[in-house]
Amino acid sequence: MSDRKPTLSSLSRRSFLGIAWGGSLAVLLGQAVIALLNYLRPVASGGFGGQVYAGKVEEFAINSVNRILAGRFFIVRSPEGFLALWQKCTHLGCAVPWVEEEGQFHCPCHGSLFDRNGEVLGGPAPRPLDTFPVTVRSGEVWVDTSKPTQRSKFDPSQITGA
Repeated sequence: MSDRKPTLSSLSRRSFLGIAWGGSLAVLLGQAVIALLNYLRPVASGGFGGQVYAGKVEEFAINSVNRILAGRFFIVRSPEGFLALWQKCTHLGCAVPWVEEEGQFHCPCHGSLFDRNGEVLGGPAPRPLDTFPVTVRSGEVWVDTSKPTQRSKFDPSQITGA
């Protein structure tokens, strides 16, 4: 047996392809393990079911309704402050979009209508849109999507001051 290491010129085609195949398989397996670990890691904040950063206070015009995709809710800014409305219809759970031209939320599934405070204007929805707690700290708006609140009607105390 020789102590000589194979060089690139002395490698057979079969040996080279074996090394290349093994290396490729190792890289693929490594990427799969990393992806699995990233998937299993818990999300501490920033997504639905936790604290969601909505934006800076000055980014929300007074009397505006803004959709926050990461949290699946709308931020309603009134002169008094902020209200976070879950986009889920209280009838059967469809996503309810805001229709700016009409100043209403329209449920596309069964026709429920809600005003800018989430109160039912018409349709089969049994109660207003659910809300989430809003916190304003250091000029930033944060919403806790882990705690939806069911309500029977709108009350000004549900608005968080700005």
